[in-house]
This record gives sequence, C-alpha cells and structure tokens, in this order.
Amino acid sequence: MISVEDNKPRVLTKFVLPQNTDHAGVLWHGEYLRWMEEARIQALSEVGVRYADLVKLGFDLPVISLTINYKKSLKIGEKVLLQSWPCDFKGIRWPWITKFYREEKNLLLIAESKVELVLVEKKDKEFRIIRNPPDQIKYAMEKLTKGIVDVRL
Repeated sequence: MISVEDNKPRVLTKFVLPQNTDHAGVLWHGEYLRWMEEARIQALSEVGVRYADLVKLGFDLPVISLTINYKKSLKIGEKVLLQSWPCDFKGIRWPWITKFYREEKNLLLIAESKVELVLVEKKDKEFRIIRNPPDQIKYAMEKLTKGIVDVRL
C-alpha cells in the first residue's frame, strides 16, 4: 500500500522570528496553526486556485479536526521546513498531514500534525457542506491529493 508520504510533499520554509515566540523564546504553539494554513493556501495557489478567489466565489475550507504532536521545541532564529501532504478524501473530509523539521545538518522532526477540512459554500449567511465541488475546485483538490506539482487551470 502506498503511503501519502510517497507523494512529493508541498514545502514551506519559515524562520522563527521574535514575534513567533512566547516569553521563553520558544515557538508559540499557535504559530504551528498559522504556518499549516499558509502551507495549505500556498499549495492551492500552486495548482491554480487562489484562496482569495475561492472565498469570493462563496466557498471556504474550515478546519473541523486538528491534532498536533510536539516532539521538540523551536527557538528564535531557527530555520523550519514544513512538508505537507493532502490525503485522499474521507467522505466530505479532506485530511492534510504536515511535518515540521528543524533544518540542521540533517532534518530533525519537531512536530507532526493532521488537520481535516470540509468544503463549504456560504449562501444567505449560512454555510452548507459541498459534497460535489465545482470542476475547477475538484480538479485542483484531486491534483494536490495525487501529489501532482505543476498544474495550472
């Protein structure tokens, strides 16, 4: 059986800045969430779907489930590599796995996360779950899930 990690990951590089840390100079736990979202938005953009355009069309991808397992800490000045993999859909849920690495001589695993998203559409101040996305969105989501990198719609 092929693992999601067998696909080429989406990569985001960050540096731990002073504003990203708590009073002890350690990366604040909420920053992991911000970086995960940035990685997902960048990945969608790489396959031709700008998140701002998705929202203008009345769609959104809210988080419905999230877990993070912290293994080590990150401190000011350290370079961090995020590797993210969109997974196959589970019903209406679109899971993503993200691994955080400290860049040293080798990559050191710092944290692992799993987030599940659901595509929704806003109509008259209410949101409804979309089970069959419009073709452009469906195509982009499928390409991300399959690990295809250079797709433009």
